[in-house]
Amino acid sequence: MAEIQKKPVKIVETVLRDAHQSLLATRMSTEQMLPIIDKMDKVGYYAVECWGGATFDASLRFLKEDPWERLRKLRAGFKNTKLQMLFRGQNILGYNHYADDVVEYFVQKSVANGIDIIRIFDCLNDIRNLQTAVKAANKEKAHVQIALSYTLGDAYTLDYWKNIAREIEEMGADSLCIKDMAGLLTPYAAAELVTALKESTKLPIDLHTHYTSGVASMTYLKAVEAGCDIIDTAMSPLALGTSQPATEVMVETFRGTPYDTGLNQEQLAEIADYFAPIREQALKSGLLNPKVLGVNIQTLRYQVPGGMLSNLVNQLKEAGKEDKYREVLEEIPRVRKDFGEPPLVTPSSQIVGTQAVMNVIAGERYKLVPKESKKIMMGEFGQTVKPFNPEVQKKIIGDATPITCRPADLIPPQLPQFEKECAQWKQQDEDVLSYALFPAVAKEFFQYREAQQTKVDQSVADKESKAYPV
Repeated sequence: MAEIQKKPVKIVETVLRDAHQSLLATRMSTEQMLPIIDKMDKVGYYAVECWGGATFDASLRFLKEDPWERLRKLRAGFKNTKLQMLFRGQNILGYNHYADDVVEYFVQKSVANGIDIIRIFDCLNDIRNLQTAVKAANKEKAHVQIALSYTLGDAYTLDYWKNIAREIEEMGADSLCIKDMAGLLTPYAAAELVTALKESTKLPIDLHTHYTSGVASMTYLKAVEAGCDIIDTAMSPLALGTSQPATEVMVETFRGTPYDTGLNQEQLAEIADYFAPIREQALKSGLLNPKVLGVNIQTLRYQVPGGMLSNLVNQLKEAGKEDKYREVLEEIPRVRKDFGEPPLVTPSSQIVGTQAVMNVIAGERYKLVPKESKKIMMGEFGQTVKPFNPEVQKKIIGDATPITCRPADLIPPQLPQFEKECAQWKQQDEDVLSYALFPAVAKEFFQYREAQQTKVDQSVADKESKAYPV
């Protein structure tokens, strides 16, 4: 009998980024991460995803931490493991498109501070919005992984995915990621998709999904059997629910098979023991809501990512309209259809979700329209797979003429202006980028940082004056 060829599946560990973003509102601090890095570094992960996504914003806004300092500390600790980040194409880590000079500089500084793999995606899968980031990452010799935002709908056929995979390979990607942010990919559909992609591209395939709908572990199993090369998992204390399948479970699943990861369960158990109290503390404080730990098969019906669900609940709570939750869930697919059936991922998920909330609260569709809805209808986020509903577009933007070019082509260079505005607070080159993405939040952080430094300087001066009285 012919020997089965070994093809170990590689593991990307998400506990330091997507896992706590999904379950703990991105509130894990650098201080909580550092003590376990040495053990994580010895595991043999393909990569550790530890930066990008919402971590940048949350560090500055809620944790009063410098995200660049976090990255440097993680890089110093992970001596043998590649570090990975999530990058929103022309949006970088913010919610609007930025000029090419800002995108290029951000990529350059991310790599200089320690990132090895940049996972780049666009919320509309408009690959024009990936070009600048991909070129910049290639120039910096980083590993470029282009992520396709997975979604369902008439337009998203196997041919659609195969064609876009070919374009991505030609564009200069080193690997391809199927980014299933809402947990929509079911096991047999995953096998079919991976098989189709393997026919159209030679790029290694990474599958990223969430446990929201309850099928993710089985989806990984079928995808790996179909040839998927890498899977994203989270250490068990911060796995499942709206996070990823558990690392230890997937390692055990493939043990003794041709796909054996080779990772050691004893080492993983020590890491799980470290994160267990963090989970317990988050449950006790209410930061981890047990609601997000359950299975919600309705996800497949409404296509709403976990983070978007919690946003909706908050928006309705603030408006005193929690009883309208079901109506909003039913309105989301209708708004998505009107908006050209985009995948629901940051920032398109927030735009569609907020519009659905406004439609329900106002009691009339598109009576209230946030500026982001206008931007999407003007083509300022790029091109959707399907055309917009013309009546809705007319209601939202009137007689204005939408753009058809790559949105960033209309944005003049921005760095010189950001440099000027940020000059009084700048202590490192990277501060300009923090300011570019989140001006108000960064300014607040810079003021906090200065106050802390003044406190430290004062305390040193006091100690010295006591040691050497005049």
